[in-house]
Amino acid sequence: MHNTGLSTNQMMRQVIYALVLGVSASYVFFGWGVVIQILLGTISALAVETVFVAMRGRQVLASISDGSAALTGILLAISIPAIAPWWVVVVGVAFAIIFGKQLYGGLGNNPFNPAMLGYAFLLISYPLQMTTWPVDFLSFSQVVDEVFNLVNFDGISGATRLDDVKTSLSLGSDIATLQVRSISQAWINIGFLVGGIYLLARKIIFWHIPVAVLSGILMMALLISVFDSQQHLPVQNHLILGGTMLGAFFIATDPVSASTTPKGRLIYGFLMGVLIVIIRAYGGYPDGIAFAVLLMNMMVPLIDQYTQPKVFGRS
Repeated sequence: MHNTGLSTNQMMRQVIYALVLGVSASYVFFGWGVVIQILLGTISALAVETVFVAMRGRQVLASISDGSAALTGILLAISIPAIAPWWVVVVGVAFAIIFGKQLYGGLGNNPFNPAMLGYAFLLISYPLQMTTWPVDFLSFSQVVDEVFNLVNFDGISGATRLDDVKTSLSLGSDIATLQVRSISQAWINIGFLVGGIYLLARKIIFWHIPVAVLSGILMMALLISVFDSQQHLPVQNHLILGGTMLGAFFIATDPVSASTTPKGRLIYGFLMGVLIVIIRAYGGYPDGIAFAVLLMNMMVPLIDQYTQPKVFGRS
């Protein structure tokens, strides 16, 4: 993040404000489950943060008021299915805060993006719950019954478009015969894109990483499609499906776990975009943003070491 003169709390609030359009689009297409997951994620994050900060003998109010725990809870909540059982987001957020942040000493010391660490843990541990999304807008009562396991409805859930396409291609289908477009995911990505542009305009984030991520996605997708266009997503669909814009502007730009040098940010973002497409095309998971982020988090020390700007007056 830029040195804007804003406090940590003010910057975190700006990021939360920037999420509003994308979250609103998610609500329009998926209903009240989005709101419920955000509330569960935020409350869980603040509760777990409070307990562990108190156990370490630190100032609880100062820690939870910086907004970082709440933002982690929100980011994870909007990344999981809107009808996921209540315990999924609670377990994921607890894992994110404990193993992604507090065990490393708290904010500023974590090598991995906490929200993506929690997401990856959930995806590996509970694949069914993490890949079942509502197929239409659900009423408040339907969502409450589904999320809190009061009633299970038939026919209200299914896989995402990205997951559907990946499964069909793996079974030998031709991309030309598949319905690749997804109006809901397109509008959600547009919402997060507008929010990302707001963060750039406010100088909350650097332009290098999101531009590099999107460039890496486009170039790798184009390269793959040149060799086998019938078995891989068209280039433009990589931008509007999955969590592309959320990942590029809100996840990859995490100031703690991302690269910190100007040249390093470009390398970090570009390689992340390349990995996203490779995982989508050849991996076992439909999206791959979380795994690409975590893999590049591990590369940050090496990238920063070899991209340090030269000190004036030294050879």
